[in-house]
Amino acid sequence: MRFVLPPLHRPRHPLARALSLLLGVAVVGVLLVFGLVVASVLLVGGGLLLAWRQWKGAGKAAPTPRATHRPQVLEGEFVVIRDGRPVAH
Repeated sequence: MRFVLPPLHRPRHPLARALSLLLGVAVVGVLLVFGLVVASVLLVGGGLLLAWRQWKGAGKAAPTPRATHRPQVLEGEFVVIRDGRPVAH
């Protein structure tokens, strides 16, 4: 199934061409302004959220590391595989 757009005919009248150009520029301008407003709201909101989290976390003390901390060891069997030579298991 093919989707085919109807043929777009440009108006022949110069005034209609100018008005359609102005309408297109106005639509692009409105979309640009709307996008900038949304981006600025997100930026300001993110900055305020970050500042709120920093302010709320300023009263908490930093956790102290344990002196008797022993690292966890993962045990298992490992096989080294070399390139170019088949390995029989």
